[in-house]
Amino acid sequence: MANSSSAKKSARKIVARTEINKSRRSRMRTFIRKVEEAIAGGKHDEAMAALKIAEPEIARSSSKGIVHANVASRKVSRLNARVKALKA
Repeated sequence: MANSSSAKKSARKIVARTEINKSRRSRMRTFIRKVEEAIAGGKHDEAMAALKIAEPEIARSSSKGIVHANVASRKVSRLNARVKALKA
C-alpha cells in the first residue's frame, strides 16, 4: 500500500490510466475482429472497408502506447496480406 501522498496520487493515476488503456485496447480488438469476420465470410469488399477503418485505429493505439509500434505494424501487415489473398 502507498504511504506518501505522492505515491497515493500515483496509484490513483495508474488505476485511471489502466481503465483508459483497457477501453482503447478493446476498441482496437473490435476493429480487428470486424476485419477477421469479413475475411472468414469471404467478403473481399467488406474486408477492405473494415481494414481501412481498422488501420488508423491500430496506429492510434500504437501512438498512445497501448501496443508497441512493431506489433501494430505487424497486425496491419498480416491483416492486409490476408485481405489481399482473399481477392486472389
